[in-house]
Amino acid sequence: MIFRVLEEQYGEKLRTAKAADLHFMQLALALGRRGLGASAPNPAVGAVLVKDGVIVGRGWTQPGGRPHAEAEALRRAGEAARGATLYVTLEPCSHVGKTPPCADAVIAAGITRVVSAIEDPTPEVRGQGHARLRAAGISVEVGLCAVEAAHHHAGHFRRVRDKRPHVILKLATSSDGKIAAAGGKPVAITGEAARARVHLLRAQCNSILVGIGTVLADDPLLTCRLPGMETRSPLRVVLDHALRIPHESRLVRSVRETPLWVMASDPIEASTAAKLGAAGVQVVRVPVAAGAPGLDLAAVLRALSERGVTRLLVEGGARVAASFIAAGLVDEAWLLRGPDPIGDDGVPALGLLPLDAITRSSQFKVRASETLDQDTLTIYERA
Repeated sequence: MIFRVLEEQYGEKLRTAKAADLHFMQLALALGRRGLGASAPNPAVGAVLVKDGVIVGRGWTQPGGRPHAEAEALRRAGEAARGATLYVTLEPCSHVGKTPPCADAVIAAGITRVVSAIEDPTPEVRGQGHARLRAAGISVEVGLCAVEAAHHHAGHFRRVRDKRPHVILKLATSSDGKIAAAGGKPVAITGEAARARVHLLRAQCNSILVGIGTVLADDPLLTCRLPGMETRSPLRVVLDHALRIPHESRLVRSVRETPLWVMASDPIEASTAAKLGAAGVQVVRVPVAAGAPGLDLAAVLRALSERGVTRLLVEGGARVAASFIAAGLVDEAWLLRGPDPIGDDGVPALGLLPLDAITRSSQFKVRASETLDQDTLTIYERA
């Protein structure tokens, strides 16, 4: 009888400990999301320090990628970190970059246990951070919330493994799958709640991309306009192989506040590029696509990745969206649907490509859906 009681007590203690681990890791993931869009080129890591069931420090990767989350949590904890458990959403770095290794800081702080969500695929790390912690006598557990962490760090993983950013395509369509009225005339499709959700997504990406057609038709600003988050506006990118972007466009006129890169083909007219450069626009030359109009999208993504972009939001228009889908370069598709139709003469969301290329394709699966007042949001991810 006594053994059964002890067994039940041990089981209950184990369940409580596992529940606590899950709670603190989920908190670390939530903290890491604060850095999405702002920490590039570094991953947006979250970290929580816990001692005797009490949080003594927490941190997330700061804007520009430094300080790292672990260093921030250790700074806040001070001496209270000694003997604590560290919950972190990505393996602590073990190499000297622009900051000392986080693994060394964790060891020096006297941390006794580390719960890490997932291994960092960066060649300079890739298990070495965990190994260094274990060699120092620290208990290391890897894998808690690994699926959630992999999604959270998708931009970092994609840049390391495939030399390109994680690509999120956003489409706002009418109930009959159109994005504009006849002739491309803009119409209001979604409501305030959906638009606020899009602006939050912009803040969580470090780059936003449109084609020159969208610039000429809509003269967009492409910034985050949520109150208090204006400084989180992403880098703006325009696909414009012939440098047709007007110098009086809102994108060019606002370049001193929010950077603008124009992806153009080579050769281009030197005087036009020089004039844009004098205005503060960065012109990036990439090759044109072989056997198809426009720029080589894979080359565009490589160029962005080389310059530190990890999360790219593609906002259109229809031709650009269809090109990314056809090239197999979309990792997530955010489909916002308004309640009203536009009609048969409206502009289809993907041009000549049916919307079924996302909604009924074996290449995508639904990850999440939600209702935003009268609109719906469905998030598809690569299957």
